Amino acid sequence: MPDHQPRLPLRQDTLRGIATITLGYAVISAADASVKWALPEVGVAVAMIWRGVFGMIAIALLSGGRGLMPQRVPLLATRSALHCVVTVAFYLAWFNGFPLADSYAVNAAAPLIMTLLAIPMLGERVGWRRMASTAVGFVGVLIMLQPGGELWRWEAAMILAGAATLAVTRIWTRVLAASDTPQAIAFWLLFAHIPIGLLLLPVFPPVGPLLPGWDIALALGFLGLANGCAHFLFARAFAIAPVSALAPYEYTTILWGVVLGLAIWGHVPAWSTFAGAALVVAAGLYNLHRERVRRAQGADMTERR
Repeated sequence: MPDHQPRLPLRQDTLRGIATITLGYAVISAADASVKWALPEVGVAVAMIWRGVFGMIAIALLSGGRGLMPQRVPLLATRSALHCVVTVAFYLAWFNGFPLADSYAVNAAAPLIMTLLAIPMLGERVGWRRMASTAVGFVGVLIMLQPGGELWRWEAAMILAGAATLAVTRIWTRVLAASDTPQAIAFWLLFAHIPIGLLLLPVFPPVGPLLPGWDIALALGFLGLANGCAHFLFARAFAIAPVSALAPYEYTTILWGVVLGLAIWGHVPAWSTFAGAALVVAAGLYNLHRERVRRAQGADMTERR
């Protein structure tokens, strides 16, 4: 059936989109550090519920309660539920002691996957140079996940699957931006964490009391509020800039992960993690360069006509 939902114009403002998403990744990294610290005291499902409740509050405050009604309900609901799968993958890994920076290094594959998925899902063109650099990036992932290495753990495979799922949700953010407001996209994503968290309580039962101590409660409250702010920024960024231009800035989380992991847990990633991540980041940055060249050539052709 044809889609009769009203569509919002997708404005192209790449520089503002980059600034917005970079800030979003800084905020989400701080939120991830807080939940990783709190997870041993509450468990995966309880952390998801706190994230959902306080995240919704943050979005409602940021938006003044305006623009929260969804337009493309099935796609928005599917994206929100799928993002909860990503949350479970990362929370379960962190609950089992997987380091923050290492999880971000593995997740660095998400922008590469986004570059590939943008072809069938958004109709974006990816030339042979970007395809080759993407392949090099995946070699970097293999270096990080080498057998017998520090990241040769089942949690790493779970995070890699989460990264692929995350890439799909990022693409759908761009699709939804044609009909739904950034605040609606973020609000309902965080709302989904509440019922799904409740459903997962038998699978991931609370570790401690449902009402934790003030320090854990403060960390979880910050988790939710920061997530609300970050996802609002993400949705806004993908509404005004192309996926291929924003994807490489996911790599800034690796820097934040190293800094926060060292400051809070004293963890320093292994050399293989740094080496593999360097290849992945280099591939992503080259993809960004090729995207800029392609757009410049397209603009030049338009001016000549």
